[in-house]
Amino acid sequence: MIKTRRGRIAAIVTLAGVVLAGVTFLVARQPSSKLNEELAAQVTLILEQASPGEHHAHGHSFDSRVVCAVEPFGTEPPDATSLVQVRWVYARHMCAITGESPDWAESVRASGPIAVKIDIPPEVRVPKAGPGYPDRVRQLIPARYHKLAFEDFQDDSAIEAARERFALVSSTAK
Repeated sequence: MIKTRRGRIAAIVTLAGVVLAGVTFLVARQPSSKLNEELAAQVTLILEQASPGEHHAHGHSFDSRVVCAVEPFGTEPPDATSLVQVRWVYARHMCAITGESPDWAESVRASGPIAVKIDIPPEVRVPKAGPGYPDRVRQLIPARYHKLAFEDFQDDSAIEAARERFALVSSTAK
């Protein structure tokens, strides 16, 4: 009876250890929510502070301000754990241009996956729209992130925050 009880306890402890090791491994492989927040803020700042010429290169044309929502889904290197380690950020973005309409829903917007090199100066790469767009996205984004590149925003809070900033900028621009 003692052998059986000890065997069960040993099996439970071993199983718990394996589960804990697996969870720890998976958590360590996923970018932290703090890192994702930092990357989103950095890429948002890069997009919103870009010059009109840079926005023309991204496919935007305007004489007003740009307000963006950004949701990172990957990095290079893929195992980066801090902002200083990240060279490239792969993210979903949605940018709205103020001035055409004070209403977010009626504003001119651009969205989709982008690649942003965190450097001085930063580099933003946006796949050109039109026929062949999915192939251009796959050329821009590493294969390990292809599925994520074609998904919608997973959390609407970034878009809601952008809507609020858009409304604020639109109301103060009058």
